[in-house]
Amino acid sequence: MEALFASPWGPLVIFALRVVDVSLATLRMLLSVRGMKKAVPFIGAVEVLVWLYAVGNAIQHLDSPLHLVGYAGGFATGTLVGMWIEERLALGTARVRVVSRHGGVELAEALRDRGFGVTELSGQGGEGRVEGLEAVLRGRELPDVVQEVNVWDPEAFVTIEEPRAIHRGWMFEKRRK
Repeated sequence: MEALFASPWGPLVIFALRVVDVSLATLRMLLSVRGMKKAVPFIGAVEVLVWLYAVGNAIQHLDSPLHLVGYAGGFATGTLVGMWIEERLALGTARVRVVSRHGGVELAEALRDRGFGVTELSGQGGEGRVEGLEAVLRGRELPDVVQEVNVWDPEAFVTIEEPRAIHRGWMFEKRRK
């Protein structure tokens, strides 16, 4: 293996190892925040093993600018790859708030028809009466809800947050026995 790292392929191998370890680190941190206690330690162990191998070989070749660029470039790329993986997995839940000057009631009914739980609120905005909606949903369902909002009111004010904890509610009725 030493010959591989000393060869012109060495910087690319270090780059690839850093992409893997930093992607895992990014994913581990995001899952830690979401309280996924079973996956986080396993991901952390694999992450550290890959990192040790990458940094050990990078240190052996500190005299090579290409090895250093491979190490740094792998870090930057790994961060982006980790965020992309987390986005594709769409883990966790999302809280969506919609404020609409028109179409709020129709949007709420359309979302309910698609199986989402929606709470309707009425309010007063700076330019008059508004209709508000709130929904908590699984992260992977978020693109569908945003698309539905755009159908009913493309000018609606939308905020999306990640709830830290959820207690009771319609999302959990199916799980209870």
